[in-house]
Amino acid sequence: MSAHPIKLGGIHHAAYRCRDARETVDWYERMLGMRYVTAFAEDHVPSTGAYDPYMHVFLDAGNGNILAFFELPNQPEMGRDANTPEWVQHLAFKVGSLDELLAAKAHLEAEGVDVLGPTYHGIFRSIYFFDPNGHRVELACDIGTAEQYDELARVAPLMLDEWSRTKKAPRHADWLHQQEAGNAGD
Repeated sequence: MSAHPIKLGGIHHAAYRCRDARETVDWYERMLGMRYVTAFAEDHVPSTGAYDPYMHVFLDAGNGNILAFFELPNQPEMGRDANTPEWVQHLAFKVGSLDELLAAKAHLEAEGVDVLGPTYHGIFRSIYFFDPNGHRVELACDIGTAEQYDELARVAPLMLDEWSRTKKAPRHADWLHQQEAGNAGD
């Protein structure tokens, strides 16, 4: 078996559109503690040469992960894919513990952000909210055991095969959906 010709080193950055670059930078700094690291601004798109002035801002989400946004003042107002539910497309960031997740929820709510959760996902808990551009954001803390992660890796190919045949949710990992004892209200 030969080595794959592409060896990825991680995500360089993930880019999304924003309504206002300054508002977006300020919000991510204030709400999530991200550090604004750089910006590019051009009148012509480097890859296509098209005239489309933009501001491209970059925020450090920790561990070398960069979140970027484009403000495009000459384009029609930004929207979203109306055929995809709001809960599907989202940015998920990791926090270190349940205590950090709960502290983040309290901070966001004190800043006037509507927060859903924490939601129990078996191997992690998470909260959800929207940024000023309408992008859904998730903060998650891992709570799973090594055995649980191993079992999920074992059944992943089986689940994908079954899904591909039936388009119905496979039951290999139903244990993920069981509430923790005493936390049925989450």
